[in-house]
Amino acid sequence: MLVAERYEKIVQLVNERSSIRVSELSELCGVTEETIRRDLDRLEQAGRLRRSHGGAVSIREQQPETPYAEREITHAEEKKRIAREALSFIQPNDRILLDASSTAWYMASNLPDIPLTVLTNSIKVAVELSGKEKIEVISTGGLLASRSLSYVGPLAERSLDAYYVNKLFLSCKGVHLEKGISESNELQARIKHKMIGIADQVILLADASKFGVQAFTHVADLSEVNAIVTDRRIPDAIAAQLKEREIAVTAV
Repeated sequence: MLVAERYEKIVQLVNERSSIRVSELSELCGVTEETIRRDLDRLEQAGRLRRSHGGAVSIREQQPETPYAEREITHAEEKKRIAREALSFIQPNDRILLDASSTAWYMASNLPDIPLTVLTNSIKVAVELSGKEKIEVISTGGLLASRSLSYVGPLAERSLDAYYVNKLFLSCKGVHLEKGISESNELQARIKHKMIGIADQVILLADASKFGVQAFTHVADLSEVNAIVTDRRIPDAIAAQLKEREIAVTAV
């Protein structure tokens, strides 16, 4: 079997089964598991599939990201209030991580020019902070997701291994009391999961429309979250249950 033929067979199998393990692909294609892992890396870089732990998953069923321009105007007033409140968590000389959400961009636009180190995978956040002289900005680099203007993928994920931050500010597509935090596609979920792993404190920025929603890909359990900043539309019952789990909730 030629390499190109093997690639097509791998993609076909992944799409037919939604997900498949390296060991199965090795047996079906008649090559070593190491060869399959290299194949999966190349196919992921080409956007044909997504790597998962021990195998690969299909991208056919994944929901496309909402374009940044659309996210920017959806619940904009609530997001701006949430962003301004989130600034109260920041102290001079903090090392913080901002994701590529529109709420994080609102934070960046209101962030005072104080000594800080800001790590981000967002192009818009990096550009917004570039004019602030006391703030050191570090960009992850990686594969550009054009709809969200963010860096994702293996390179972006690996770059996070070099850092440790005091506080992470992130948003998501869904916040579910039982299912946790979720995102619309695996690339975004994977990098946000990685972000949570390098942060001492995790502050979730989520307007009330996000609660009760379970999006396509799991990011993390709510036990990983230290505080939530939301808006006043959040149902009292949900806010009470979050507080019972010792998650600080601020509604603005």
